[in-house]
Amino acid sequence: MIRVEHLSKSFGGLQAVRDCSFSLQEGKITGLIGPNGAGKTTVFNMIAGFIKPTSGRILFMGQDVTGFSPERLFHLGIVRTFQIPHEFGKMTVLENLMLVPPEQKGEALFNAWLGWGGVRRQEREVLRKAEEVLEFLELTHVADELAGNLSGGQKKLLELGRTMMTDAKLVLLDEPAAGVNRTLMGKLARMIQQLHQERGYTFCIIEHDMDLIAQLCDPIIVLAEGRVLTEGSMEAIRSDERVLEAYLGHSGAHETEGAA
Repeated sequence: MIRVEHLSKSFGGLQAVRDCSFSLQEGKITGLIGPNGAGKTTVFNMIAGFIKPTSGRILFMGQDVTGFSPERLFHLGIVRTFQIPHEFGKMTVLENLMLVPPEQKGEALFNAWLGWGGVRRQEREVLRKAEEVLEFLELTHVADELAGNLSGGQKKLLELGRTMMTDAKLVLLDEPAAGVNRTLMGKLARMIQQLHQERGYTFCIIEHDMDLIAQLCDPIIVLAEGRVLTEGSMEAIRSDERVLEAYLGHSGAHETEGAA
């Protein structure tokens, strides 16, 4: 679905990503892991169009989308969530979901004046879909609550719900477990699995919680110092000395081997 070819990104004198190449397969949940500063978020931001690469290219379903805007990529089916949820805090949870679908008829002044019947019909369809999403997320009890009043975990569920209001082909999840208690994290993981298995969603997940990565992801891509270090199953990743060295340093790797 996605091919990243020789992608690089510099910020002044800092080389955040360097000659990075990998693929994301359709119908998979791929994990993107690595130590702090490995370039994971920068890669996500380039795929989602929030920053432009210094060099290299990004192909989405065979189309070169390098440098496309987030809006254009959204319409193609690439949706990105954020480690810190970006909800509209002064709107209700239901309104946050209803706002998402693109090209709603009510957004055009002409339709609002002369095509009111079509606007109302579409609004009812959007409302029905939003209510279905809330039921799936088990958030119906907070439908009329201001989104800014939700807990951190509920905001993460709302972020996931907003991706469900689109025709997303690829969902980029940035640290979905960050700031979430273990109970809600388990719920979130279950819902990601359901969306993958029952609705065919393709996910790529940045996450530091290795238990969650092990539960959800295969394959796993490891970044270090802005480039791909290795990729494979969690079993292969955990036994790779290069991964231990990237996370812990050479001495830490030896200590880990000795402890094992």
